[in-house]
Amino acid sequence: MIVPMKKVSLVVMEKARQASLEMLREVGVVHLEKKKVVSDSLSKLLERRSELGRALGLLRRYIVKGAVDVPAPADGDLAAVILDLGLEKKGHLDRLIHLNKEMRRLEPWGDFDPRAFSDFAEQGLTLHPYEIPWKIYDALGDEVKLIVLSRDKRVVRVLSVGGEIPGAPFFSLPEESLSQMRNRLAEIQKRLEDIEKEFARLALQRGVIETEIKQLKEQIEFETARAGMGILEEVPAESTVSWITGFVPADSLGVLKRAAAENGWALASEDPAPGERPPTLVRNNAFVRIVQPLFSFLGTVPGYRETDISCSYLVFFCLFFAMIFGDAAYGSLLFIISLAAGLAFKKKSGGKKPGKFPDAAKLFLLLSCCTIVWGSITGSWFALPVEKLPVFLQSLIVQPFNNSGPLEAFPLFLQKLFKLPADVPQDDLKTRWNIQFLCFTVGAVQLVWGRSKNIKKLLPSLTALAQAGWLVMMIGLYFLVLFMLLKVELPGFAVYLIGGGLGLYFIFAEQNGGNFFKNIGKSFTNFLSIFLNAVGSFADIISYIRLFAVGLAGSIIAQSFNSMAAIDGSAESTALAFALRTLAAVLILLFGHSLNFVMNALSVVVHGVRLNLLEYAGNHLGMEWSGYAYNPFAKPEQAEQKKS
Repeated sequence: MIVPMKKVSLVVMEKARQASLEMLREVGVVHLEKKKVVSDSLSKLLERRSELGRALGLLRRYIVKGAVDVPAPADGDLAAVILDLGLEKKGHLDRLIHLNKEMRRLEPWGDFDPRAFSDFAEQGLTLHPYEIPWKIYDALGDEVKLIVLSRDKRVVRVLSVGGEIPGAPFFSLPEESLSQMRNRLAEIQKRLEDIEKEFARLALQRGVIETEIKQLKEQIEFETARAGMGILEEVPAESTVSWITGFVPADSLGVLKRAAAENGWALASEDPAPGERPPTLVRNNAFVRIVQPLFSFLGTVPGYRETDISCSYLVFFCLFFAMIFGDAAYGSLLFIISLAAGLAFKKKSGGKKPGKFPDAAKLFLLLSCCTIVWGSITGSWFALPVEKLPVFLQSLIVQPFNNSGPLEAFPLFLQKLFKLPADVPQDDLKTRWNIQFLCFTVGAVQLVWGRSKNIKKLLPSLTALAQAGWLVMMIGLYFLVLFMLLKVELPGFAVYLIGGGLGLYFIFAEQNGGNFFKNIGKSFTNFLSIFLNAVGSFADIISYIRLFAVGLAGSIIAQSFNSMAAIDGSAESTALAFALRTLAAVLILLFGHSLNFVMNALSVVVHGVRLNLLEYAGNHLGMEWSGYAYNPFAKPEQAEQKKS
């Protein structure tokens, strides 16, 4: 759930500003209002953090194995040494590029000393180097004296004796000979190797920079808060006061009140005004909280006045994940990987005390278990034919997912509600009709659930009835989808649900006060957009077919690789040939199923997440994810505890 916030204002004596802020950070419950502040101290801290960040960036590509004591630089500023080395390396790389380019230009001329041209000129012999195209060369007369050095398909390299060649630009002479360039190139490469070794040595002290960056983060946060405090001006210095504002979780207000009483602060608190945007603190039980890493990965934070959908998101996402992966063997592999990763992280972060099993690993363990269950009841194990599965696994397949017709397998109480078609095509992989029916049903349930949450949120306003009308219309649209795509007979009440629900929406959508009938008129002025939204709701239900389509695609891809890897045992062959075919089959299976596993994971992100964020939360809950996370002014080790 989203924790209610209180807006607070603290007033302290200006002379105690520093000490009061330190004590406020110890309390660690106030999310300070962000302000644009400028101060010399803050500028220096930000500049230093920038330097450290650049230095750390230069060291990231160097792998550090084990802890080794490395002497600190003589001047004590590790970042400055790293940045100087980085500038030197960049300069050498630029010179290296220039030298290579210059050497490629000179290689056709051979190795010569450029100073020789000056020596010849002093002795009365003037030589001009040219690279001239063949067309110009052939047009030259005998009056031009040339020494031809080399030629290729494009140009002729010549020395003009005495006079210049009209219309041809001089060949630019280098500052040094080709052999001197090669020597300088070798020196630069040797220095670059030394710099790389020095970087690798300094990378062993990367932890020193990371620690300083963490400390700077605290100092920057503190200085930002200090510089952002308001000051009462035009009063005696001994009476000057400062104040600061922020937000506190309602259940932590008592902690702040006790601190204010103990330190002599003046404290005022109130509910956030309608136009204010408090931070969002989502607090759930241990089970629901495991979905939080997914929200962090997506960068989504609900607005303070929006709805926390953590629980419903987790439930539906688990189902979507299982249906998209669809294979119990893949789920088993994911379970093993998640368990191993969680235990490794727990051991790494535990130290002397037992570490915490990460929520992300718990989430993947839950997702893998759901995938195993779904794959078991549909008989999907590495996409093997059902008849080749062990009897135990075959017994886990549940109707109507065992390739039987829907009229025999469909639950009897649902057969009375849905008039099913007499003939439904069957296939070798799954009973497609039943899974498609499940997709549309899951979609309708999730979207109706979203509308019901809107009703609860809007009560006792009359606009809640508009949401109720849309909910009723969604149920009617669900039956329309079944009729159009699965040939289920359309019940007569479905039309009334669609029409009545839409009418209810038109009547109550704008009932926010004022004349009742004028508000109805306002609704009808938006007829086109409302009609398009209704069509969009119809499309939203249909879009859940992607769960079936993506899951089916993954199964067919897995089957294809299984067929490619199949070994024909009837063919006569040597033991070596059989071994090679077996090795090839193993490699095909490893590559094919690994590729399919990765593609399924991408499909979960593209399709499973989309259904939750767009169709469910966006289109039917109206969520904009406009919030920002509650981040209390506290020491880093305290901040996470205050959020939970």
